[in-house]
Amino acid sequence: MLKILAPTLMMIPTIWLVPAKWLWPSSLMHSLLIALASLSWLKNLSETGWTCLNPYMATDSLSTPLLVLSCWLFPLMILASQNHTASEPLNRQRTFITLLTFLQIFLILAFSATEMIMFYVMFEATLIPTLFLITRWGNQTERLNAGTYFLFYTLAGSLPLLVALLLLQNSTGTLSLLTLQLSNPIPLSTFSDKLWWTGCLLAFLVKMPLYGVHLWLPKAHVEAPIAGSMVLAAVLLKLGGYGMMRILPMLGPLTKELSYPFIIFALWGVIMTGSICLRQTDLKSLIAYSSVGHMSLVASGILIQTPWSLSGALILMIAHGLTSSALFCLANTNYERTSSRTMILARGLQMALPLMATWWFIVSLANLALPPLPNLMGELMIITSLFNWSPWTIILTGAGTLITAGYSLYMFLMTQRGPLPTHITALEPSHTREHLLLALHMLPLGLLIFKPELIM
Repeated sequence: MLKILAPTLMMIPTIWLVPAKWLWPSSLMHSLLIALASLSWLKNLSETGWTCLNPYMATDSLSTPLLVLSCWLFPLMILASQNHTASEPLNRQRTFITLLTFLQIFLILAFSATEMIMFYVMFEATLIPTLFLITRWGNQTERLNAGTYFLFYTLAGSLPLLVALLLLQNSTGTLSLLTLQLSNPIPLSTFSDKLWWTGCLLAFLVKMPLYGVHLWLPKAHVEAPIAGSMVLAAVLLKLGGYGMMRILPMLGPLTKELSYPFIIFALWGVIMTGSICLRQTDLKSLIAYSSVGHMSLVASGILIQTPWSLSGALILMIAHGLTSSALFCLANTNYERTSSRTMILARGLQMALPLMATWWFIVSLANLALPPLPNLMGELMIITSLFNWSPWTIILTGAGTLITAGYSLYMFLMTQRGPLPTHITALEPSHTREHLLLALHMLPLGLLIFKPELIM
């Protein structure tokens, strides 16, 4: 674990000492080496239980894929942000990369924490760099409003979790995941226990986010710079799913009794957010609502607590993280050339950027879960588990799948097909950097087609 964390910490002084012309290349190379080194964690996946143990940090088959995803995304954020921030003052560029590095450190510590309180602290710590990214590097004045929504939704959901964890420490004498996961589920029966159960889950449901407490996400995505949107979609939403997977096995039989309304909300959210996507005019907002729909499906899979649904939820989290991040990168390439996120003003781009249209086509198909991509494998595992749990769920999940296919094709057709608008007179050609960025997003998805055991 330390062989990844130490080089990441070493990046911070390097960022401030390196000459200006080497700032972005050296940061990119450093982060790529960290990402490649993190792949060594995957060789421990065949082992059961925890590995790389030290008193506070460890990895297992649940945390390892999410840790590798966090490390893999770090160089991609730097690669995507060069055009956006390279023209800014040097100190501002250094601060930007430092914030990304701190965010990476907090994510590694959160996913590898063996103590629930340490996980909670790191879960909250990721809020600070993300908030700075949104409010200091966002494009419009609405970014302050988006930052406020992001801050208060997350904090309001997280405070009950802190109280619940302190009560858990009081009743069991420990908050170590290594101990709690080996012990029997905590018996819960009274009304106060039910409130405690809700408190445990609320922070994670807001973070995922569950439909109904999702309003912060489209605002944050739309106003964030490209690196903020990428890390939000790919990793920060997965913290909610990871937290639920960790804490639900400890909450015992009460989950069966209390999870019904949350599962209904999640499945209804798949339908509603898909319907909202079909009438969006803002490209980034459409992709943000798409994330809410996919994560609602993940939430319902985690709440029914079957091995099949939990495997599907983890696969879909990884696959959605890469796909959603790639969609935001594509939206950013459009925005950099047309200075507009409105789809009606930036349409017909296949005529001007044919190779970029190919990437749009591939990523749109990944978003609608085309076989044999892992997106389909994750969705099918969750849908079949839900059908086994209750056959009535097929109505909601089936309709949600059709709507997802509908808005994914709508997004592709609106941005790429048709005549080029007359106000677009000259477009900058696509760059090798952008194609490399999208190839690095799709490469892990392609690898998972042939080696799904890497995350199962």
